Amino acid sequence: MIDLHAAALVAVMALCTMLTRFLPFLLMRRRQSLPPAAEYLGRVLPCAIMGMLIVYCLKDVSFLAAPFGLPELLGVALTAGLQLWKRSTLLSILGGTIGYMLLVQLVF
Repeated sequence: MIDLHAAALVAVMALCTMLTRFLPFLLMRRRQSLPPAAEYLGRVLPCAIMGMLIVYCLKDVSFLAAPFGLPELLGVALTAGLQLWKRSTLLSILGGTIGYMLLVQLVF
């Protein structure tokens, strides 16, 4: 009975996830353009989310004790530099993460 219950939970979660992914496309398929609110959110949310991620990642960094937040700041700078250079979100996040981990493991 526990396996059946777990399978039912997974099925319901999968259905809800698929519904949230497909519903906007089903509702907007006949429209030629997006509503102004959706265009605005599409324009401002990526920057807002990146800003929130930066604040979240740096919230526990101690800038008053060695290494003074240097690996974190270099990781952020590497991520920003890759984004400005290549304009590839995946490359920027991957490069910044790998650079930060190398700094923490090998340098600091």
